[in-house]
Amino acid sequence: MVLDGTLIPIDRVAADRPYYSGKHKKHGMNIQVLAAPDGTPLWTSGSLPGSVHDLRAARIWGIVRRLEAAGMIALADKGYVGAGEPVRVPYKGKNKPASQKAANSCMPSSADPVNAPTRS
Repeated sequence: MVLDGTLIPIDRVAADRPYYSGKHKKHGMNIQVLAAPDGTPLWTSGSLPGSVHDLRAARIWGIVRRLEAAGMIALADKGYVGAGEPVRVPYKGKNKPASQKAANSCMPSSADPVNAPTRS
C-alpha cells in the first residue's frame, strides 16, 4: 500500500492564508490517498487546508493509527518521516549501503502512478 498526499488547487484570494501551500506556491486543499502499488486509489481523505503538512494530515485523519491497528504497512515519501512503524519512508543521507539504496528504490516517487497528475 502507498500513502501520499496531494494538493488540489483551488481559486482563493491571498487573504485565505490557511489554504496557501508554501511548498506548491499556490492555494489548495490537502487530500491524503491510500493506493495500491499500481496507483489504484483505495481510500481518500476529506480535504484540509493546503498549509497542512502531509504527516499532520495523516495524523488528523487517523491513518497511522488505523494502519497500526490493522497490522498493515504503507510506503510513503519523506514527508511522512516520524509517522511511526506502520509507515515506511526512504532512508536519508549520502553514501548509503547497497541494502538501503535497494530499499529506497522500492519507495514511492513523483514518477509513480499514485503521484501522477490526474486529468479530468
